[in-house]
Amino acid sequence: MNSQCSAWTENPLVIVISGPSGVGKDAILDRMKERGYPFAFITTVTTRAKRENEKDRIDYHFISCEEYQELLKSGSLLESANVYGNWYGVPRKPVKEALENGKSAIIKVDIQGAATIKKIIPDAVFVFIMPPSLAELSQRLTRRCTETDSDLSLRLKTAEDEVQQLQNFDYVVINPSNNIESAIQDILCIIAAERCRVKPRKIEL
Repeated sequence: MNSQCSAWTENPLVIVISGPSGVGKDAILDRMKERGYPFAFITTVTTRAKRENEKDRIDYHFISCEEYQELLKSGSLLESANVYGNWYGVPRKPVKEALENGKSAIIKVDIQGAATIKKIIPDAVFVFIMPPSLAELSQRLTRRCTETDSDLSLRLKTAEDEVQQLQNFDYVVINPSNNIESAIQDILCIIAAERCRVKPRKIEL
């Protein structure tokens, strides 16, 4: 991504991507990685079991509960949250290394994780990914075939509650069905606009 304003600041950004489960956060970031955009995509660690289509150290760092607790105790996690009975955490080291190398870091977390990061890095850029409607989100989760009926109901109820947290974010991006390019372009435009700020965000970690 080229931006005429990128030279105005040498400060790299921390971009936090969040939104309800099933909204397409992974698909958006996977497409951005494939295209080689010049960001550090931070891989979350989790105790969740790996799904059939997932790859260790690419989709997530899949680790045991014992390993996770060791990371937590040593202060190696930027944030940590228990989501649907599984632990998820953002490793601190790769974020710090990206910033030190002048590279913007993109972090994908749930709503709870975004709130935690906002306390630690208040000048991060917070982007909420939204479905066109909750009905469509239900269809996406159903097609994914990774949840039981009770899990599906819980995720949809949680999604309704999470949408109420929208005011805590800087930007909202709609991810329509069969048009992921629209969401990607919106995210790239947000990053370009942030690079054009007269008063750059000051990221300290």
